[in-house]
Amino acid sequence: MQAMSLAAPGGIDQLSLIDIEPRAPQSHEIQVTIKASSLNFHDYAVVVGLIPAADGRIPMSDGAGVVTAVGEGVRDFSVGDNVISHFFPQWISGRPTAACLQGVPGDHVDGFAAQTVTVPASAFSQAPTNLSHIEAATLSCAGLTAWRALCVETALQPGDWVLVQGSGGVSVFALQFARMMGCRVIATSSSDAKLERLGELGAQHLINYRENADWGARAFEMTGGRGVNLVVEVGGPGNLPQSVDALAVDGCISLIGVLTGFSGEVPTAALMTKNGRLSGITVGSHSDQLAMSAAIEAHGLQPVVDCSMPLEGLGEAFRHQESQKHFGKICVEL
Repeated sequence: MQAMSLAAPGGIDQLSLIDIEPRAPQSHEIQVTIKASSLNFHDYAVVVGLIPAADGRIPMSDGAGVVTAVGEGVRDFSVGDNVISHFFPQWISGRPTAACLQGVPGDHVDGFAAQTVTVPASAFSQAPTNLSHIEAATLSCAGLTAWRALCVETALQPGDWVLVQGSGGVSVFALQFARMMGCRVIATSSSDAKLERLGELGAQHLINYRENADWGARAFEMTGGRGVNLVVEVGGPGNLPQSVDALAVDGCISLIGVLTGFSGEVPTAALMTKNGRLSGITVGSHSDQLAMSAAIEAHGLQPVVDCSMPLEGLGEAFRHQESQKHFGKICVEL
């Protein structure tokens, strides 16, 4: 079978297609034929060397496919099941701990840029029945991150306000989940064309942040002076002052991305005055993923896929991600 390997110290040009031998599952393991994966910023950071990985690492944290063999003791899966991977295979439920945040595929261990994998059964869960493999491959990181921000770390009610930034995978999922919950959404982008598409997905208010430098205050006004209950913060420190301006009293900023940098100033007095919360989020647990999958099935939600490329085009896919021209998720088919 084929897989994509990354040579240390990283770089898109250090990706190469290799042949590897599949392994039969041992006790409590399953073998999965991977049908699709999707690109996340975490994967990009590994591939370009921002997150150091072992030489020869097989990248990609998201995997969707079909179970082709099960080892002794496996009870939750049968041959033919459609499955999706867990970003944190060791985080079963509850609050995160240092121990359960280990074992990330494509980073700490080999990931899903491979046509077949053999892993512990705990590395996968059943895929939503209403999704294709490509659509299901978008859930494990971006989908679950948005789900945890909206449905685990906050107590949003119908009619509450959610602010999403840009049109990447997490932001689009957050918009879709917010509308599914009956929340009102304000979306920001630097592209009027992307804003139009965000409006088509259900965002009631749209802000071009290049044309509105004080977009936080503008978002606050759009809520009638109430403020937004949740900001899905993918920009990081460069955005935080504006996000705090947009925030309602007792609101929450879910810090998910660091696209504007890895450190910066936080307007602590303003955040304190609003009794606001700044909550760092890295994906979620197995139980969170099961709840998300059930909701996706129940509501018939369809992930937004920008494009799909073959495994040998993984480098091209990362360059497309680098260009920031995409809307939603970029996928690869194996």
